[in-house]
Amino acid sequence: MDTRYLDDLTPGQQFTTPGVTLTEAEIIDFAWRYDPQSFHLDANAAANSPYGGLIASGFQSLAVCFRLFIQSGVLAESSLGSPGIDELRWLAPVRPGDTLHCTIEVLEVRPSSSKPDRGIARLRYRAVNQRQEAVLSFIVNHLLRRRTID
Repeated sequence: MDTRYLDDLTPGQQFTTPGVTLTEAEIIDFAWRYDPQSFHLDANAAANSPYGGLIASGFQSLAVCFRLFIQSGVLAESSLGSPGIDELRWLAPVRPGDTLHCTIEVLEVRPSSSKPDRGIARLRYRAVNQRQEAVLSFIVNHLLRRRTID
């Protein structure tokens, strides 16, 4: 995929990532490292939780969705990081065996008034599982390079 720069993006433009399936082992490993709550770590304890079974950490779902888009290469040469994430919502549990893929929509493109070589693109990420159920939504304010003009 060709890298998109700030100038290549337009509101309404969309991208779709491939999917990835989360295993029970990956969910538990992530939980041990970053979110050690019983409903992420222990299938027996999770069965007695409000979720009725093991679920992935929302932070894992967020990281997976972000990784899928970054690995697509759309922003490979233009990304300068991000000043933040807005409107993060975990909409439904992600369970072992769920396959997530993401759609990303360009909401806004704003060149910097003080640094003409860059700007902010606001992108809404939406992760869905194999049943097309939305499980996650968030907006990333991507700091992106502009195309150089010769």
